Amino acid sequence: MSWSITLFRVAGSEIRIHLTFFLLLAWFGIAGYSAAGWTGSLDAILFILAVFACVVLHELGHALAARRYGITTPDITLLPIGGLARLSRMPNDPKQELVIAIAGPLVNVAIAGILVLFGANLALDAEEITGYGQGFISQLAVINLYLFAFNLIPAFPMDGGRILRALLALRFSRRRATEIAARIGQGIAFLFVLLGLVTGNVLLILIAVFVFLAASSEAGHTGLMEMAARLPVERAMIRSFESLSPQASIGDAADAVLATTQHEFPVVDGGGRLRGVVTRRAIVASLRSHGRAAPVLDAMSEAPTVAEGSRLAPVVRMIFEGNAPIVGVADADGRLVGYVSPENLSELMMLGSGAEAQAPGPWGRAGRV
Repeated sequence: MSWSITLFRVAGSEIRIHLTFFLLLAWFGIAGYSAAGWTGSLDAILFILAVFACVVLHELGHALAARRYGITTPDITLLPIGGLARLSRMPNDPKQELVIAIAGPLVNVAIAGILVLFGANLALDAEEITGYGQGFISQLAVINLYLFAFNLIPAFPMDGGRILRALLALRFSRRRATEIAARIGQGIAFLFVLLGLVTGNVLLILIAVFVFLAASSEAGHTGLMEMAARLPVERAMIRSFESLSPQASIGDAADAVLATTQHEFPVVDGGGRLRGVVTRRAIVASLRSHGRAAPVLDAMSEAPTVAEGSRLAPVVRMIFEGNAPIVGVADADGRLVGYVSPENLSELMMLGSGAEAQAPGPWGRAGRV
């Protein structure tokens, strides 16, 4: 995720913090200062850091449960609205998804239980929970129980929504289960917005926006994966394109940007094989820092390839889960005949079922080097 920095690595996952998280610390620090001076400010900041340490443990709970099924978690990012564990893939078995989804909230229950053993008092009223410097351990224990309950709200793609999707998938197809869970999640997001406006809770409104957008994105991705499992890669392949040779300069690439509407340019060698890809963003950055004479290879990123006739589903995973800028399609001799980009996959999703019945178009098979 952009605008985030890596803090450390644990259990094979990078723990990252989004830069906007520091705004949250500043917000609570100022609120603490207004309530109790510098002591209150320090107490508030330390408490928020302790809460987010529990959030990290919550996300590690998801990660460890996912590892049980051979699913890795490349990174966990801390945001002002909570944590986000990025799994390398989602399990296809709803029972596995159920275990992974419930693992995080159960960690919060375990933390609260451990804190009770150290003397935490769970019988706190709202004023005591939000007070500064009042029973740090007790406050933290109660907050963990709140996190447990809040995460079980069936607002997909929160944990409760994923649990709901997993239960629905035991009866319906994964796509249908996702659609139902996403609609319920979006409905709850609207309720969050209303509650946030009434109470003046900005954080609740931010969570609502995240839930609404993430639910839409997840439903779209699930629909795309279901469609991609039935389609050959050629249905989403760009067949007519401009490419660059390994000997090209950044100036040549800049000229190609001006002459075309492409967002990426495959770098193809003399044998027609894909060497990599250079994106518009990389071209502009290299042009500014190194000038037109710099070799295009300096701005090139790696790009995987698949064979003609392959299913589209692995390509979707390479792009959306493996962050590949493009995926090349090669013929039996290894020559590049086309490629799939994230933009093309989005267009395929917008076309929907009509794309499945569409015959391959009459476009050319490759561009010039």
